[in-house]
Amino acid sequence: KDFDPIPKPKSGDWLAEHQETGQTFDQFKQQNWKQPDSSCNTIYLQPLGRFPENKSPSLELLREYVENYYTIRVNINKPLNLKKHKIIIRINPYARNIQILTSDVLNILRNQLPDNAFCLMGISMEDLYPDPSWNFVFGQASLNDRVGVYSFARYHPAFYREKPDKNFMHTLLKRSCKVLVHEIGHMFGLSHCIYFHCIMNGSNHLQESDTRPLHLCPVCLHKLHYSIGFDITERYQKLHNFYQQHVF
Repeated sequence: KDFDPIPKPKSGDWLAEHQETGQTFDQFKQQNWKQPDSSCNTIYLQPLGRFPENKSPSLELLREYVENYYTIRVNINKPLNLKKHKIIIRINPYARNIQILTSDVLNILRNQLPDNAFCLMGISMEDLYPDPSWNFVFGQASLNDRVGVYSFARYHPAFYREKPDKNFMHTLLKRSCKVLVHEIGHMFGLSHCIYFHCIMNGSNHLQESDTRPLHLCPVCLHKLHYSIGFDITERYQKLHNFYQQHVF
């Protein structure tokens, strides 16, 4: 009962649009994904631009959550001013908002990867797009280079020109925590999960993302534990404390 099968996809959902065969534990193990070790043991979060208070998720809470989730050190870098770099920006033809080309950001991050980094994750309150033919993308990563960039812009009601309700900061934090741990999971080699209702399920739209749980299913937890070797009970206790404190 704790781990429900993945729901049957509806029209527009991820699995209705993308044919995925899943990744068993044995398949994951055979692929020999990079694991944290004594010389490569830190996740870095790289803010891109400003994260204004009351309009953005707390960077410190994101850092704390990711550290509890993956049980390795997480550091926050000083904000990076993208205006000082050569990047392509466009106005989205539908939403009419500013968007940043992801490949340009990934190129910048590749050159800033610290020696002890397991991965470097750029995070932004600006919308992203990966190619002129795409409307938008929540994020994009280069797994081999261990860098990724993710936007929280579409998790804020202001993006849709909606008036924020009294709980919007709580919703924004929860949504941002979800997407961040999901995308970092890919850095550990975890593919999208098709077995259970799981944080590693693919997501095609905001409603689908909101219904995705915070936890890893048994298959994905087995993969992550194989990579890191954490104390499972201690990890769950720290996450439980975080969820209680922030009413997740």
